[in-house]
Amino acid sequence: MSEFSVDTQAPVLVAGASGFVGSHTARLLCEQGRRVRVMLRKSSDTSAIADLPVEIVYGDVLDVPSLKAAMQGCQSVFYSVVDPRFWLSDPAPIYRNNVDGLVNAMEVALTLGVSRFIFTSTMGTLGINPDGPVTEDIEFNWLDKAPPYIKARLKAEQEFLRYCREKSLPGVALCVANTYGPHDYQPTPHGKMLWDIAEGRVGFTMGAGAPTVDIRDVAIAAVAAETKGKLGERYIIANEFISNRDFAALAAAEGGHKPPKVIPMWFAYCMVGLIQAIMILLRRKDYIVRTSAVYLSNVFQEMDHSKAGRDLDWQPRPIKQTIKDAAAWYATRPQPEK
Repeated sequence: MSEFSVDTQAPVLVAGASGFVGSHTARLLCEQGRRVRVMLRKSSDTSAIADLPVEIVYGDVLDVPSLKAAMQGCQSVFYSVVDPRFWLSDPAPIYRNNVDGLVNAMEVALTLGVSRFIFTSTMGTLGINPDGPVTEDIEFNWLDKAPPYIKARLKAEQEFLRYCREKSLPGVALCVANTYGPHDYQPTPHGKMLWDIAEGRVGFTMGAGAPTVDIRDVAIAAVAAETKGKLGERYIIANEFISNRDFAALAAAEGGHKPPKVIPMWFAYCMVGLIQAIMILLRRKDYIVRTSAVYLSNVFQEMDHSKAGRDLDWQPRPIKQTIKDAAAWYATRPQPEK
């Protein structure tokens, strides 16, 4: 890896700072005394960064001039822009925002001579390993089952790694698992489920499971990747794999409620398949209840984060502590709209 030292006088750009990962990255950078600039849309909810001493630049990753204005003079870029709308019937916006927007940002970064480009990717770009934990070396091997959202995220990461390889983009990718933790203002879908379980509002959960990670540890990994990450490589940022049963039991205990019942996956597929069939008959579009979502809820298994441990000195906290801290923070918030 080429030598790199942080210039605390130079600004850093956090793109997507209104989101969960971006806001926590901006928060950690501010705590470290960095000059933080954030790029937001004018319609963005700024609740997650309202208390931070950041410079706000309004723009859009599909608007190249605004990207140049936001990135001008920045030493590093922390790119956490993502369009998560897996439920869209038309995947074109997902590809535009997740792929074309990233390409625009990388081109601008190369033009302006940015020293580091830290890209928040997803565990969804990793391959499946039936024989053990997933590592970064396992190539994607389930394209036939992947929904459009995953294919778009995969294409984005492939473009990122190609830019690193062929155009010498000084980039590092983070393959992030399901995130939980405090300061989840939106809240995220995973976070809202934790909140609802802790408040006793969930009657059942699927017999699935997934890798998890504390959002604060994601920010720690991103900032560490700036100075310690190997250029052109990706790192698994995932901690413990936990079943929905165990996760729900921990969350429910924080709120003093009984955990929800667990339904088998075959029953979940039947229920969701029926609802999806009705939606199709009614010619509805952009509905969240899809069999692909059920599949994704259980496709990701145990993941090996030892590479991040070695290179980034990354030591994530246990999921039990994350759930406890998240539930405590949610308890201070108004009840979510139904």
